[in-house]
Amino acid sequence: MTATLTSFSVYLVFLMSIGVYFYRKTANLEDYLIGGRKMGSWVTALSAQASDMSGWLLMGLPGAVYLGGLSQAWIAVGLFIGTVLNWKFVAARLRVYTEKTNSMTLPSFFEDRFGDPTGLLRIFSAAVILLFFTIYSASGLVASGKLFESLFNIDYTLAVIFGGLAIVLYTFLGGFMAVSWTDFFQGILMFLAITIVPTVAFGEIGGLTSVVQMAAENGVSLSLMPEGFGIAAVISALAWGLGYFGQPHILARFMGIDTIKKVAPARKIAVVWVSISLTAAVFVGIIAVPMFPNIVDSEKVFIEMIATIFNPWLGGILLAAILSAIMSTIDSQLLVSSSTLTEDFYNKIIKREASEKEKMWVGRAFVIVIAVVAFFLALNPENTVLDLVAYAWAGLGAAFGPAVLFSLFSSKTSWQSVFAGMIAGTITLIIWKESGLGAELYEIVPGFMVNILVIMLVNRFISQENEEILAEFKEVKKIYKRDLK
Repeated sequence: MTATLTSFSVYLVFLMSIGVYFYRKTANLEDYLIGGRKMGSWVTALSAQASDMSGWLLMGLPGAVYLGGLSQAWIAVGLFIGTVLNWKFVAARLRVYTEKTNSMTLPSFFEDRFGDPTGLLRIFSAAVILLFFTIYSASGLVASGKLFESLFNIDYTLAVIFGGLAIVLYTFLGGFMAVSWTDFFQGILMFLAITIVPTVAFGEIGGLTSVVQMAAENGVSLSLMPEGFGIAAVISALAWGLGYFGQPHILARFMGIDTIKKVAPARKIAVVWVSISLTAAVFVGIIAVPMFPNIVDSEKVFIEMIATIFNPWLGGILLAAILSAIMSTIDSQLLVSSSTLTEDFYNKIIKREASEKEKMWVGRAFVIVIAVVAFFLALNPENTVLDLVAYAWAGLGAAFGPAVLFSLFSSKTSWQSVFAGMIAGTITLIIWKESGLGAELYEIVPGFMVNILVIMLVNRFISQENEEILAEFKEVKKIYKRDLK
């Protein structure tokens, strides 16, 4: 216990020091929200993937595979495809367009890109972000509560408070740069843990023969298409990839990269990281079957695996990777939510003449407010990490994914079309989920499709006619092609 606690303490002090360092480097709101658009390839790639994967990579996905067998690997396949497409078609174009429109948040980008004079597009987008990011942040606090509860045998509520305070502190101090640099180091630690642990565990249990035998004895299928796992289930799993186009915390990394020339190398780093990490996470779930046939909480298999086969000092470092996964997502979500409240509500509705310093401190205050709300949602330990992540991921993807794609590839799309699509997609998703249909088909599928169809339908009657917006679209296209050379 002492060794593990020491490892954790050193790790947390390191994170706090990054927050303090970038507190001194943060001079204005652009620095605080998107790092002044100065991010390099490695930091952008690893921070994007670390903030993407969260605690569900080391807890949720292995737990799902442990219970449902290899068929749950379709989720990993969908996420891999989504990662590649997002980096390939969205990253560079979004970087150019958000700089051209001088946008620092997704809601303000939508307003500026489509020329919405009413503010409805921005306000609705901001509300969606706050709703689903609060749920998303709660999933991370649930994961941290389970982690500290297991490690230190402390009360779940106290564990949630402890993990939340650490995250809030360095996000509060350093903003985007602190979050991105901590995510960079956390991404490295996550990668090492998710590859080392299953490799060692595989040897400990006697190799492939033992895994296959014990899986059969415990009724866990090692088939990608077991009996009862139909086409709808495959589509649901693959559809996780659709969510990437609408995740503000990932898209913010694209906005913050230094130049679009650095997108290609960042994409290669990200694709290698995510392909190996997802594969290893699936193996953790499979290997856990013979190691822990009677575990009560399936989302703790990675924790138990480390505690069982590694000495306390190394185990403490590897367990810190779980905390890394949790923190790397919550910090990004807190920052994006804070950015939305500061830039899209406070600065544009409450006080337009606020100084840069005032807006920075308002943003910091909102970090605390959002964390408190997420904390109360996380107090129920019966919530699973994967379920909370799945709902929030689907909500953001269905609401924003089509809007992002149409903003980058369709010059004629109007703000009315995007606004109608967002509303229709979000309502469809919520009704589908709350009616129980999500058990048959993942709610992001109907939400995303309805959004696209409504945008296309409204575009037939109300298309973009603002000459300035149309000219800006052409100019961004030219800049994109020029800067890629």
